[in-house]
Amino acid sequence: MLDAAEARQLLDSIDTSTPAGLRDRALIGLMVYSFARIGAALGMTVADVFVQNRRLWVRLREKGGKRHEMPCHHTLEEYLHAYIDGVGLGADPKGPLFRTVGRGTKTLTRTALPQANAYAMVRRRAEAAGIDTKIGNHTFRATGITAYLKNGGTLENAAAMANHASTRTTQLYDRRRDDISLDEVERIRV
Repeated sequence: MLDAAEARQLLDSIDTSTPAGLRDRALIGLMVYSFARIGAALGMTVADVFVQNRRLWVRLREKGGKRHEMPCHHTLEEYLHAYIDGVGLGADPKGPLFRTVGRGTKTLTRTALPQANAYAMVRRRAEAAGIDTKIGNHTFRATGITAYLKNGGTLENAAAMANHASTRTTQLYDRRRDDISLDEVERIRV
């Protein structure tokens, strides 16, 4: 898991002057701010980002085919608009939201980004941002849930946002106790 400062460092380090940069920031932002699983994020179409009640929402298809919709955090809304508008995806609502980059062209293709490529991208982006923590795609789910809970969110609402059937599952992602353990270890003075 990343702490909130590391997640912010990672997101801020991404060069968004390229289609790949806009895509990567939007994908990582989606996982952090909506607690989305990588499979659900990569399975999205452009039409799965939509406006409802003057707010941007995302539609995720989770494990077991469960459909899950939720409003976007204002930062995620900014990332998604910048990505979709910046690379011109709005004209292809049925196409994949997160796409591969064409070899040598630096433009997005119409092929959905594979999970292995997303994993490699996350590792590359973390290394470039100077983050030493070994992370993967699932890291962002725990990062978002823990940040939400640290800022006064409830376990029940976190479970609903993460589309967990039980709060027990959500508790597996709650890393608030890691801070307590570190503080306690530092009490050892020899």
